[in-house]
Amino acid sequence: MSEERVIGIDLGTTNSCVATVEGGVPKVIANRGSYKTTPSIVAIAESGRRLVGHIAKRQAITNAQNTVYAAKRLIGRKYAHPVVQQARQVYPYKLVEGPTGDARIELRDKVYSVPELSAMVLGEMKKVAEEYFGGPVEKAVVTIPAYFNDGQRQATKDAGKIAGLDVIRIINEPTAAALAYGYKKNVKKRVAVFDLGGGTFDISVLDIQDGVFEVLATAGDTYLGGEDFDQRIVEWLVFGFAKEHKVDLRTDVMALQRLRDAAEKGKMELSVTASTEINLPFIMSTGKSDALHLQRTLTREKLEEMCGDLIERCIEICDRMLKEAKIRKDELQDVILVGGMTRMPKVQESVRAYFGMEPSKNVHPDEVVALGAAVQAAALTKSGPGQPDLLLLDVTPHNLGIMIAGGYFNTLIPANSTVPTSASHVFTTTRDDQTAVKIVVLQGDSEIASANELLGEFLLTGLPHAPRGSVEIDVTFDISPDGIVAVSARDRATGAEQSIQVTATNKLSEDEMKNIIKENEAFAVAEKSQEALGELRTQTERAVREIERLMPVVRDVIGASDFGDDALKKAQQVVERAKRAIAMQDAESLKGGREQLERTVVMFKGVAAKVGKA
Repeated sequence: MSEERVIGIDLGTTNSCVATVEGGVPKVIANRGSYKTTPSIVAIAESGRRLVGHIAKRQAITNAQNTVYAAKRLIGRKYAHPVVQQARQVYPYKLVEGPTGDARIELRDKVYSVPELSAMVLGEMKKVAEEYFGGPVEKAVVTIPAYFNDGQRQATKDAGKIAGLDVIRIINEPTAAALAYGYKKNVKKRVAVFDLGGGTFDISVLDIQDGVFEVLATAGDTYLGGEDFDQRIVEWLVFGFAKEHKVDLRTDVMALQRLRDAAEKGKMELSVTASTEINLPFIMSTGKSDALHLQRTLTREKLEEMCGDLIERCIEICDRMLKEAKIRKDELQDVILVGGMTRMPKVQESVRAYFGMEPSKNVHPDEVVALGAAVQAAALTKSGPGQPDLLLLDVTPHNLGIMIAGGYFNTLIPANSTVPTSASHVFTTTRDDQTAVKIVVLQGDSEIASANELLGEFLLTGLPHAPRGSVEIDVTFDISPDGIVAVSARDRATGAEQSIQVTATNKLSEDEMKNIIKENEAFAVAEKSQEALGELRTQTERAVREIERLMPVVRDVIGASDFGDDALKKAQQVVERAKRAIAMQDAESLKGGREQLERTVVMFKGVAAKVGKA
């Protein structure tokens, strides 16, 4: 029986990464271009072709409105959410409202759900792994920000399903990083994981001891990351240019995309140097005179000044979490830096100053999360020899509860409760002769129900006629290891019961999921056909070039005879047929003509070799 292939995927805001465990050692799988990370970017080309990763990033400037980046910041969110409205102001692609109130993206007159676009990135990671293994991969552990709510978690699982993956577990990114940090090492420590990536920030505290990884507390912000640092630089460039030339670069989509690229590169350079030149020639034409050029010097000091409040927000979240969890900083023995933004010297300096210790740099900030996901995947499936027993005890990041009389929020499971978990509470009717009760399930930190995230609602009917307060209802919450919520309500007197697997109100319907999966499968078949056609075309073009290169030599050698003249004519016909097949993109003609082309190449090479000109 062949060993089951299972992978770990870090589905990042900026870049994604896939890893596996081989011979007990976790390793990152490089993509076709030998890069260990792949840009989490999806584009639709003018031809309708889907582009993912580096190829999508390369064409972003000329196709900005049909190129999606940072989709992870939008997954599982409602269109009306303030951060979605904020994103509409800065992203070049068009955000629209979906039929369930979710945020969706319109590319070339077609509307895509965010899980559908994220699935394209996950599908690319699956493809990278399958090329490495030389066979299909179906199971994966996928990581998410620790502070993702139930809707965002479910949307990520949906993305995995659309990509053709059985997502056996979704785990929090800081937890995955800690798994990689402590894997096969005799670590007995209480550690903090400071995870500042491209789009999100998480802080988690864990106890690691004898293969047990217990999360004690977690907090974060799902809209705080490198994208915000980039945006500050873009704004600085835009306003500086407007001051100098009285022109707003934000009105030109291509110019704005060039600014974003330059901002990201400049930010990265300032992690290793004190200043950087941002030079964008021909950034815009006024139509009246020569083209305008942008040239600015950005210093590390200026960047820190512009982004100081973003770093301070991270530290404030750390402080709030430690206080709420009643954990003292001197109890921590290590602080692990995760995510590309932790390379920024000011971030490291702020972490050092707050925690009072030198942060650990023993892990690769871009790869450690995927490695940890692979470790968890191997532990769950026991794939491969020598897999150690791991016990992972994670927590729920938000309070979970229901709405009660007066519009208040009653917490049943408080934040930082270890999952899986279950909790029950007895509620009573609030009106005389009340025969039904609506259970409104919420997640959040406010005492006011309407200020929290609605996870779902259902009706418990058939209650007996009785005075208010005399009918007792048991409400039970169950949270899976993935952090997915199920709720049930039972009338104590009659035993009548209703339950739901909580599904976000803006979740894709089953029919829509089926249609998307079917469409993806059809696209995958078409893409394979295109790849096969491309390979055939390349082989044919190579053979045609070789024949045309050798034609003068062969003509000199055999052209004088009738036989030689006939052979040359036949060779010319073979070449012309091949060129027509290439022009028509006709796979059958290309296949049919390949044998004649190969025979002609062999014959021409043989003739040329006799005169030493092969």
